[in-house]
Amino acid sequence: APDARMLLAAARSASSASASGYGARHGIRGMALKSGQWIKGELGLETTMVHAGVDPDPVTGAILTPIYQSTTYIQDSVDSYLDKGYSYSRTNNPTVSALEKKIAILEKGHGAACFSTGMAATIAVVSGVMKAGDHCVITNCSYGGTNRACRTMFTDLGMEFDFIDFTDVSNIEKYIKPNTKMVFSESPANPTLTLTDLAAVSALAKRHNLVHACDSTFATPILQRPIELGVDLVIQSTTKYYDGHNVTVGGAVISATPELHARIKHMQNVHGNIMSPQVAFYTLQTAKTLSLRVRQQCANAQAIAEFLEGHPKVERVHYPGLASFPQKELADRQHMNGLHGGMLWFEVTGGTASGRALMDSIQRPWSLCENLGALESICTCPAVMTHANMLPEDRLKVGITDGFIRLSCGIENAEDLIASLKASLDALP
Repeated sequence: APDARMLLAAARSASSASASGYGARHGIRGMALKSGQWIKGELGLETTMVHAGVDPDPVTGAILTPIYQSTTYIQDSVDSYLDKGYSYSRTNNPTVSALEKKIAILEKGHGAACFSTGMAATIAVVSGVMKAGDHCVITNCSYGGTNRACRTMFTDLGMEFDFIDFTDVSNIEKYIKPNTKMVFSESPANPTLTLTDLAAVSALAKRHNLVHACDSTFATPILQRPIELGVDLVIQSTTKYYDGHNVTVGGAVISATPELHARIKHMQNVHGNIMSPQVAFYTLQTAKTLSLRVRQQCANAQAIAEFLEGHPKVERVHYPGLASFPQKELADRQHMNGLHGGMLWFEVTGGTASGRALMDSIQRPWSLCENLGALESICTCPAVMTHANMLPEDRLKVGITDGFIRLSCGIENAEDLIASLKASLDALP
């Protein structure tokens, strides 16, 4: 009787002949394609969103990057120290590295560094570029935490800042001094949505040998990729759109050059504020749907802005997708894909008291809270919440009144969101 080895050999031979016959019958003899290999050519945006920076686990084939919840990494020898790329998770972690690679690809940068918060990313940029005695020209309208850090912490360390209007590039040049090292923009700005001409400001910075840093959190790489417009350092609060689910806090700095990337990674290491592997894992997953979410949020924001513009109780509404937006030409030129973001703001007739009354009465699906960019639609009072740490006179100077209403549009049904706003507006005296 044939033994097991003979039976196995016969089965393999029959299987090979069957496969060969199938290939010959279907015209794929000598086919060079192989499962697991990528198709040729440049991948589309949505495909890149899902797969960039992520490879199947080489040991198990797991489709998701594992959470490497490890402090340290065993070395094969003293002489081969760091041959595998990792020694201690304050410096680098495989899960965080995968997210850093993904973000760098999406933002078209040389490299990215991920931080524990968006503010940690901003602190790394300022401390990585400037030192005592250096000067920065910075936008007068930015996230409140950025304003506070520059105005209170970095000035205490001997740095100088001029907070000015960035809507006029010639105005920026007037403030450049011999000790100026950086130009810091935010576009669209939080919360006023004022835009900076990033290509023009980048050209100005290069003429004066300055670093141009831009906080592009409101835009995401779906609306604009600042590095393609000449920006040197891009800040993303990953807490916002990259997360998009109100789950994590984090930040990223994307660098245009190897030298800047090395400097920012150094700041990440010495400050000890690298993103945790657990947060990096979550963000690797949520980032996959960034394009889908942002497109729906943009569509909702456009519909809501148009509704608000037509309501008699609304005094003014700002959204880059409206024809009435003061910088509409720049918005259309700078923002990609005909999209203008999920953020808008408005004020109602009756001033601060009426604005506060609307925020206190707004019903679900709107949520009265901080944060932005999430699936859930959020209503925020910047004067009390996100920008309370700005000086009151500085808030008013850029148009942030106590009745200023900021909306972050989620992905709910636009008619439901409008119905809630209409009920609160109609109830105003």
